[in-house]
Amino acid sequence: MAASTGAANAAAADLQGPASAGSSMDSPPIQYSMILDHLIGDKRAAKDLSPGVMGGLGAPHKSDEQKMIERGMESCAFKAVLACVGGFVLGGAFGVFTAGIDTNVGLDPKDPMKTPSAREVLKDMGQRGMSYAKNFAIVGAMFSCTECIIESHRGKSDWKNAVYSGCVTGGAIGFRAGLKAGVLGCGGFAAFSAAIEYYLR
Repeated sequence: MAASTGAANAAAADLQGPASAGSSMDSPPIQYSMILDHLIGDKRAAKDLSPGVMGGLGAPHKSDEQKMIERGMESCAFKAVLACVGGFVLGGAFGVFTAGIDTNVGLDPKDPMKTPSAREVLKDMGQRGMSYAKNFAIVGAMFSCTECIIESHRGKSDWKNAVYSGCVTGGAIGFRAGLKAGVLGCGGFAAFSAAIEYYLR
């Protein structure tokens, strides 16, 4: 009885052995490149790496007022106003400085031998500072506004935006004196903007 049972088991093992071997031969082997595709390749599953999952603190929820303020600060109008104010302050300081080192400040063209009073000197310094402040404010607002518009149109933030904006600003200012002055102003402002961008970046 035991001999017949052992013979039956051996026969079953012989039948399963070739079948399992045949199935292993039919299925293709797992390739190393397929594993890499699933780990670091295009077939890799996207994972949520939010700060909460990684153990950090999540970003606080922004209210509608905060989002509106951020949109306003990122707008071209706000940037132009900010550049205008900055240019006005910088131009005024530069004008007062140049007037302070000018030996002819406060002199009367009709009577150059007359020594100017302190009031006349301060008045001349204030007029020059205001003139410089207005010019710097206009240039700053034009440059910032055109750069923001060009950046929004191109969808890129690189050095080309400053070069294009410098050309437009310099050309607009120079065209008041003629075509040649406009072309020179465009090239000069563009070159200056490119140099500043190269230095800053």
